Amino acid sequence: MAKRTVAVDEAVGMVLSHDVTEIRGCLAEAGGFKGAAFRKGHVIRAEDVEHFKRLGKEHLYVLTLDADEIHEDEAAAALATALSGSGVRVAGPPTEGKITLVAEWDGLLHVDVAALHAFNSLGDVMCATLHDRTPVAQGEPVAATRLIPLTAPRQRVEAAVAAAGAGVVRVQVPRSARAGLVITGSEVASGRVRDAFAPVLSKKLEALGSSVLRVAYAPDDVDAIAAEIGAALEAGADLIVTSGGLSVDPDDVTRLGILAAGAVDLVYGSPVLPGAMFASARIGEVPVLGVPACGMYHRITVLDLVLPRVLCGEVIDRDILAQLGHGGLCRSCPTCRYPVCDFGRF
Repeated sequence: MAKRTVAVDEAVGMVLSHDVTEIRGCLAEAGGFKGAAFRKGHVIRAEDVEHFKRLGKEHLYVLTLDADEIHEDEAAAALATALSGSGVRVAGPPTEGKITLVAEWDGLLHVDVAALHAFNSLGDVMCATLHDRTPVAQGEPVAATRLIPLTAPRQRVEAAVAAAGAGVVRVQVPRSARAGLVITGSEVASGRVRDAFAPVLSKKLEALGSSVLRVAYAPDDVDAIAAEIGAALEAGADLIVTSGGLSVDPDDVTRLGILAAGAVDLVYGSPVLPGAMFASARIGEVPVLGVPACGMYHRITVLDLVLPRVLCGEVIDRDILAQLGHGGLCRSCPTCRYPVCDFGRF
C-alpha cells in the first residue's frame, strides 16, 4: 500500500480514501448527530476545506492499495456475507466501515458462539451479536461487523470468512403449534375462582404464531388431569401446557397427572425466578410444559425463555434448564423491556 499524507489545503480535487466522521452535540438531544461528514470516494472541493478543519482535520490520507491488501469497505461486505446465515440479511452498504446484519423475519436468533469466538480471535476483524437464543423481530439488528484498521492483508479477511463457516448468526422461525391448555385447580374447575391463566397463556402462544386448540379445566385429581391431557392429544394438540398445581402442597398433583398421561423424561424445577417450579416432559413427540402459578402473576417468567426454544424443536432437559441459571434472575423492573434486557442471557 502506498499511502501519503496530504495537507487539507492541498487536497482540492483529490479523492478521499476513507470516511471522515462528524459528531455534533448529544445524540439524545434534538440536533444531535454522529455519522460520516464525508465518505470514501468524495472528490474534495474548495468549500470542503473549512469543514474539514472544523472537524480537526488538517491532513488527509491518500492511498493506493497493493494487490494483496483490502480496504475496510470491501472487507466489511465480505465479512457480512460470510457471517449471515438463514434468516439474516445485510442491512445495506458500509457506514464508516461497518455493516449491520438484520433479521429477515420474526424468530429466534441462533449464534454459533464457538465460530464467533474463532472469528474474533483472528485480530483486525470483529463481529458483535445479540445473545444466543434471543427472540428478534423482522428488521431488527442482530449483529454488526467491520475491519478494524483501514486496510489489512487480504489473507486475514479470507481467514475470517473461512472462520465464519456457513454463517455465525441465523434466525429460526418457530413452528406453529396447536396447543392444548389444561388449567388445574379445584377452585377454578368448580367455578369458585375465575380463570386468569388461559388468557395469559393464549396471548403468549399467539404472539409466537401458535394457536390454542383446546382449553380444559381439571380439579386437583391425578386421573382428571391425565384425562384432560389425553383428550387434548386426541383432539390433535401437538403441544400441552398445564398451569398450576406444581408447588409442595398436598393438593398439587399436576406432575403426577402429567406422568399418568404417559409422559416421559419429566424434569421438575428450574434455576429461574420467576419459574423455579417449572416442569418439562414429553408424551411421544409432543412437548408438555408445566407452568407454575407465577406464570399468572408475573409478566415474564421461565416460560418466556423456554417456549420459543420448544417451538424451534429443542427438547428442554435438565442441562438446558441448568444453563438458564446464569442470567435467570428477573430484575422485576417497573417497566418491563424484555427481551431487551439480560434476563435469561448467559
